[in-house]
Amino acid sequence: MNKNLLSIAIIILAIAIVFVNVWKPFEKEAANSITEEEISTDADIPGVDLSEVEEGKLAPDFELTTLNGETVKLSDYKGKKVILNFWATWCPPCKAEMPHMQNFYEKNKDKGIEIVAVNLTKMDKGKKEIDKFVKDFGLTFDIPLDRGGDIGMQYQAFIIPTSYIIDTKGRIVTKFIGPMDEPTMESLTKDIK
Repeated sequence: MNKNLLSIAIIILAIAIVFVNVWKPFEKEAANSITEEEISTDADIPGVDLSEVEEGKLAPDFELTTLNGETVKLSDYKGKKVILNFWATWCPPCKAEMPHMQNFYEKNKDKGIEIVAVNLTKMDKGKKEIDKFVKDFGLTFDIPLDRGGDIGMQYQAFIIPTSYIIDTKGRIVTKFIGPMDEPTMESLTKDIK
């Protein structure tokens, strides 16, 4: 009887292995087949004009409260190069990016470059978790809180992290989706005025 049970167990295991090996490639292919272009950003979102957020156009101004309780506007940073970043505490690529952002900021804050890291608070775990995240990573740049999600929506931060490089005149130079490291930030900001 034990031989029969062992034989059945081996057959079930073999079937499971075959099933997993057949299923995984299809799953991976389906996941990889979705591109940013397929994610519709032309949706009709009440009160949000997505056409405003394009390379070469002025970055739409906004006013948010920072983690420290201060009110900031994007226009407050005119005259400086800005990395406008959208992120959340639960996002692994955001976690990977933050040490690079902090190091880049420390090296460049006196050279007219600012980082404005907008937390998508509506999607996040709450202010206490955001505070902890900021302290754990030693972040010293501004962290505005997008409590309603309107700014993230307007800036099409449908995949995070999403960053915009903004020139000293307040124009969008480029949009970058995914985590950035220091060399990437350096490359994206060095030639803009």
